[in-house]
Amino acid sequence: MQIIRKLPNFEYLEPRTIQEACALLAQHADRARIVAGGTDLIPRIKLREVSPGFLIGLEGIPGLDSITYSEADGLRFGPLVTLASIEASPVVRERFNILYQAVHSMASSQVRNLGTVGGNLCNAAPSADTAPALIAMGAKLKLVAPGTERTIPVEQFFTGPSQTVLKRGEILVEIQIPDSALCNSGVYIKHTIRQAMDLAIVGVAVSVTIQNGICQDARIALGAVAPTPMRALRAEALLRVKSKDDRLFRAAAKEAALECQPITDIRGSAEYRREMVEVLTRRALEQAWDRCLSPGA
Repeated sequence: MQIIRKLPNFEYLEPRTIQEACALLAQHADRARIVAGGTDLIPRIKLREVSPGFLIGLEGIPGLDSITYSEADGLRFGPLVTLASIEASPVVRERFNILYQAVHSMASSQVRNLGTVGGNLCNAAPSADTAPALIAMGAKLKLVAPGTERTIPVEQFFTGPSQTVLKRGEILVEIQIPDSALCNSGVYIKHTIRQAMDLAIVGVAVSVTIQNGICQDARIALGAVAPTPMRALRAEALLRVKSKDDRLFRAAAKEAALECQPITDIRGSAEYRREMVEVLTRRALEQAWDRCLSPGA
């Protein structure tokens, strides 16, 4: 049974099951917002950028703050798992290191104690740090609505700035990352104006699988350089079934820069972002390739 708290500007609802949460979200439609850590939503409410009539808290639903791992299922965790919990997880650091790198680069320790990966994804900011990392690892998202359930790749979740494929009454309930070589043989590099905790001007995540010196698989994910986090598919294709070569890295990095769709804003021009995509992609490819050849490096 849900608990209702009436506050001056909105009602705070606490469902006890996923289906109850979905039903509440569907019932109140555009007047309701899901709240996890609240590090983005609460400041926006205070600034009157958004004025929801209902906030739906998920903390009363069992299991949404858990992290589990097995070789068969990989890493799975709920939308209430904090960035700090991901950062502190030994299995994340050892086997899903790209995610560790991305989370470690985000915000301050105080914000990481409250903010969640689920919130970072559902806010759908083009500069979201966790998105390129998850895309590079082939992660998927489990979405639940009243009477339905579906699982989609992370790169298919975003439709535009602050927009996702979530339908009415649908909630993100689990992030799933397969246990593969791509998960720990990669790199996330973030370029900011001043310091790591700032929003990314450019974010690049690269993962590769190398066997006998030959690239068997590669993923290049870019953040803050298109309306949504994206894969550089043409650049990835250049790398497969190839051996290490500086000219190859330069060609793939140049292709990634051509694939992105940056804009000019107060943090950087489109031209500058495109140049940084080329620089950071090449750097990330070199580091990821070496990391794959020398695990633990």
